[in-house]
Amino acid sequence: MAKKKKEPEQNKKKINTDGIMGLVGSTTEQAISETLEINYMPYAMSVIVSRAIPEIDGFKPSHRKLLYTMYKMGLLNGARTKSANIVGQTMRLNPHGDAAIYETMVRLAKGNETLLHPFVDSKGNFGKVYSRDTAYAASRYTEAKLDKFCEELFRDIDLDTVDMVDNYDATMKEPSLLPTTFPNVLVSANQGIAVGMASNICSFNLKEVCDTAIALMNNPDHDILETLPGPDFSTGGELLFDEAATREIYSTGRGSFKLRAKWNYVKSGNLIEITEIPYSTTGEAIIDKIVELNKAGKIKEIVDIRDETDLHGLKLTIDLKRGVEPEKLMHKLFRMTPLQDSFACNFNILIAGMPRVMGIAEILEEWTAWRTDCIMRRLYFQIQKKEDRLHLLKGLERILLDIDKAIRIIRETELESEVVPNLMIGFGIDEIQANYVAEIKLRNINKEYILKQTKAISELEKEIADLKDTLGSNRKLKNVIIKELQQVSDKYAQPRKTQIVYESQEIQPDDEEEQVPDYPVTLFVSKEGYLKKITAQSLRMSGEQKFKEGDNLAFSVETSNKAELLVFTSMYQCYKTRLSDFEDSKASLLGDYLPQKLGMDAGETVLQVVLPGDYKGFVLFFFENGKAAKVPLSAYETKTNRRRLIAAFSDKSPLISAIVLNEDKQVVLYSTDSRAAIISTAQLTPKTTKNTQGVAVMSLKKKAQLSAVCLLEDSGITNAGRYRNKTIPTAGAILKDEDTPEKQISFDI
Repeated sequence: MAKKKKEPEQNKKKINTDGIMGLVGSTTEQAISETLEINYMPYAMSVIVSRAIPEIDGFKPSHRKLLYTMYKMGLLNGARTKSANIVGQTMRLNPHGDAAIYETMVRLAKGNETLLHPFVDSKGNFGKVYSRDTAYAASRYTEAKLDKFCEELFRDIDLDTVDMVDNYDATMKEPSLLPTTFPNVLVSANQGIAVGMASNICSFNLKEVCDTAIALMNNPDHDILETLPGPDFSTGGELLFDEAATREIYSTGRGSFKLRAKWNYVKSGNLIEITEIPYSTTGEAIIDKIVELNKAGKIKEIVDIRDETDLHGLKLTIDLKRGVEPEKLMHKLFRMTPLQDSFACNFNILIAGMPRVMGIAEILEEWTAWRTDCIMRRLYFQIQKKEDRLHLLKGLERILLDIDKAIRIIRETELESEVVPNLMIGFGIDEIQANYVAEIKLRNINKEYILKQTKAISELEKEIADLKDTLGSNRKLKNVIIKELQQVSDKYAQPRKTQIVYESQEIQPDDEEEQVPDYPVTLFVSKEGYLKKITAQSLRMSGEQKFKEGDNLAFSVETSNKAELLVFTSMYQCYKTRLSDFEDSKASLLGDYLPQKLGMDAGETVLQVVLPGDYKGFVLFFFENGKAAKVPLSAYETKTNRRRLIAAFSDKSPLISAIVLNEDKQVVLYSTDSRAAIISTAQLTPKTTKNTQGVAVMSLKKKAQLSAVCLLEDSGITNAGRYRNKTIPTAGAILKDEDTPEKQISFDI
């Protein structure tokens, strides 16, 4: 064995082996890296591959084991049975305890309303997905069977369409996948948290998914948005359509959809009824937040809120004060409560045992390839069965030539064991055919029966030829899939539950009339993205500003509570928010962490925070490659108070600085090779496209980069004429010691 490199002492741990193998009081050393490799990594892989991440059929192992158990119990066509019976039988495949199995069943049940197309036809209390506190009844009280929809899961399972593998103790077989006849992976919502990765797949309308799969099979360049406008959730609600964000999710498999509740105003009672809420929240969470805001004095228009959910479904009722405009109140509630929420997507799916994050087209391509393989296996199975039958009938056909001879051979054979060999010799047939002939009942040894059986030979030969023809044609295999998708769509399609709201239909805020308190505040932003909003009184009484270890101040500015912020991030996105959305802070606190507060994607960090004011000026983007872009601030003025903008600036080179100006000024550019240049922003032409690459403003030598940008008035340069240029791009001049900048107002990246 090769000698291992010695681990540092601090990377080792002692493992006590007292009482083991008689080694009392002895210890052994094991490197932490070894422990991780031997113990932790197999566990992590097991969680990823065998527990938390769904596969191409749309199921996790726990779902598949439960549904297959119910299928084997005859619950697809039979009557309901107690859930406890199903849970007990499932433990033969899934040894994770009855509570975990029953919880899985609850989520798949019609009564829980988690899925658009439930797989379990339930009776009894199975809780509600939109209720945090409504507990489901124990398994001994509820009853269940498979929903008729499950026919599409098990239609071909007995035709060798999928691999059958041993269960955990090798006492029975279970399917590795279920041969779904439709892309269930996109129809059924699925969420899972593994080790180091997660999966969160939203549900889409069955008809739209089938139409999209068919369209992509006929035309790989099909625009998915034409047939799949957005997800469809079992709780209904409204989807705020954002074409750029939707295309991003469809392309990459990551991003978030914005959802909000459905409501109506009852004029006679001066109340608002909320009947559908976002899939990602619950009725109790909404009520708790509204009550909290009411107590804090931020929502004063509400007299009372109560949960009137009954057998007819969800209903939250809000009693209003006299004179309150319901639309303006609902807009405020959408902004401040979970009545408007986001569903973060992460289309992470196991493909051949490997997790992959895929877009819609890639998922459907993988499903189509897998479904094609299922159909080919089904055809092989059918061909084999028919050929076996044909082989037997051809042996029977030989008997037709001389039935009396067959009877005579059987009658004159002394030993039973010689009947089959004698028939083989007498008619020139093989052992399988001879066994079949020998097993024919005496009453069936007549010409009529044998002619009736052998008449099927020509039909079988034609069927086998057709099956082989289909098997050898990609076009015919594709047509089989398309036909099955159309049948599923025609049989089980439902109207959309989640209504799509386009931008023109969104409620527009009236900032002047909204009762947002306005008072002077000082804004502090740290380099790592922590934001503090401190009032003048609190600032006078406070001491030194507190920051996280290794963090420090990026900039501070005096502004007002109603000011808006544009937050530019490392993923080339811009988040628009208002300071009034942040709580007043103190110097002794770290403040709000912007990536968490704004719901940024994993790994996304803050690059620049700017105050756009009245959106009358422009924002200057300076990039590492020496280019600059001048974009009117009006390009970032949206109709909603808080919104994420995709492709907010160019992604061709890292961003160095973003500066907001109301009028043209002179700026200083610094490069990594100790050169500086002064240019006027008037030399830059405004671009209407936000993610424009801009124009070159500084000519950089090889390996040199633009390193910093600031206004001339803040630069500390004493001899401006040395660095000023009338044309761009400019190479600048060597920076003298006396012109080293004293301060920078740009956000340090």
